[in-house]
Amino acid sequence: MKSLLKNLGVILVIIGAVILIACFATGNVNNNTVLGSSLFLVILGLISYIVINKRITD
Repeated sequence: MKSLLKNLGVILVIIGAVILIACFATGNVNNNTVLGSSLFLVILGLISYIVINKRITD
């Protein structure tokens, strides 16, 4: 469980990147809701990665 929590930020960043790649592949780049949600996931992932890894030590 601790390893999943440590990797939560990376998982969120990867999910945001996959959404961006899927939007590009389908040509749906004009939908601001999808692009905004993927941006939110990437930023949330970066912040959570920094905060969680400062709090959890091996």
